[in-house]
Amino acid sequence: MTGAPLVVVAHGSRDPRSAATIRALVSGLDARVSFLDLSEPLLTDVLRSLYAEGHREAVVVPLLLGRAYHARVDLPALVLEVPRLRVSIADVLGADPVLEDIALDRLREAGADPADPELGVVLAAVGSSQAPANAAVTELARRWHRRYPMLVTAAFASATKPDVPAAMAKLRARGARRFAVASWFLAPGLLPDRIAHLARTAEPTVALADSLAPDQRIAELVLERYHSTLARAA
Repeated sequence: MTGAPLVVVAHGSRDPRSAATIRALVSGLDARVSFLDLSEPLLTDVLRSLYAEGHREAVVVPLLLGRAYHARVDLPALVLEVPRLRVSIADVLGADPVLEDIALDRLREAGADPADPELGVVLAAVGSSQAPANAAVTELARRWHRRYPMLVTAAFASATKPDVPAAMAKLRARGARRFAVASWFLAPGLLPDRIAHLARTAEPTVALADSLAPDQRIAELVLERYHSTLARAA
């Protein structure tokens, strides 16, 4: 890759599987991997290293699924800590149709059939103190329900409601006889594990979909974000 280096930044986790998944996701790209917190290297360290190597600009692609506090506040503030490097920040991955397709693929791989009208699907996400980020997940669940016979509702691991057991109870009241949890997480980690535990406690036969990454389609989306951001900054 010529021109401004590509830096991907993920949230970070105390669970080493998360960072390993992010590295696997972009292993085929000419990209520097970084994290906002909890994992190394941190974004600011990577940006400082780029400047020390002689680079004067970079493009940061956030591997985030929503425009919550990390995307809106933390990330811009961290970039400002390296003021001598001109950094362009791409849009978050968000609810891109590519990610939606992957989430549905993971659901099918777990043995769930979206065409089953008695299937209750919990679309599980991290949750945020930022209402618009939660609303985007809820809208995605509604979109799936409009497209497929399955019953769908959103649930969150933290910060807001409903949680997974409450969402499953809601689906059961609506007529669900079989259950699945669709993952709106990029990588495995402690929160997805908590969701899986809660779901199995509520319904031992629940089908659990894997996280979205790694997937070549996400890597291609990262490159699209990189090139569109470069063009916008030109």
